[in-house]
Amino acid sequence: MKAILQVGDKSYAADLDKPMDISIEFQNEKGPRAFYAPPYESEPFASQNFIGSLNEGSPVNFYNLKINPHGNGTHTESVLHIDKRGKSISNTLYKSHFIAKLISVKPHSLSDSEDKILKAESLEGIDLNNIEALVVRTLPNYSIKKNTDYSGTNPTYVCSEFIKELNKKGIKHLLIDLPSVDREEDGGALESHKAFWKVNNAIELNKTITEMIFVDNNIEDGLYLLNLQTISVDIDASPSKPILYQLKEE
Repeated sequence: MKAILQVGDKSYAADLDKPMDISIEFQNEKGPRAFYAPPYESEPFASQNFIGSLNEGSPVNFYNLKINPHGNGTHTESVLHIDKRGKSISNTLYKSHFIAKLISVKPHSLSDSEDKILKAESLEGIDLNNIEALVVRTLPNYSIKKNTDYSGTNPTYVCSEFIKELNKKGIKHLLIDLPSVDREEDGGALESHKAFWKVNNAIELNKTITEMIFVDNNIEDGLYLLNLQTISVDIDASPSKPILYQLKEE
């Protein structure tokens, strides 16, 4: 199935039969973790005469799930994550398809600490006109990202100037393979989160941040159609499934 999209003054085709999933599957005893969140768990519901597992002889699988969206894997969050004026993720992400640009970025090491950050300079020369969503793959890119426990490791984060540059370009949805756009321990400053949603100015309620994605190395930088799906849940964040479809100019 092919879809034709108009992006600015150009037409592009997307092959909807060739999706590229950049989410990380939730698995027991596997998957990324952050901020000391307990691991994702799935276990069959059990009562006195019933265990909801085919392996235990039940006619159906009937499982309970335990998830911390921010700490267990790929998730999408609304400004309600940091500000009471925000809406739930269900009421924030009211559409699912966006024109996206995938870029690969090498973090910079700060001279006065061991911190690694994404700087605004990384965006120089990148055309973000007509782009609604930016997908960021950090380098080097190893599959270990799909199983890393980031807790207590001070992982790479994003400087607020990088975020402000995205705001200037009109980016509404940021997707990144880091556990957070902010430093693991920053005393609650949350500078990049606050900058993205402009909470100290005219707050932007309909933007989202998606963290802990994984973009395989065989997916090239460039222009894509993004399908970003979450579950319908009345909280600030949801496990999510971002899918990319390559766009080719007609």
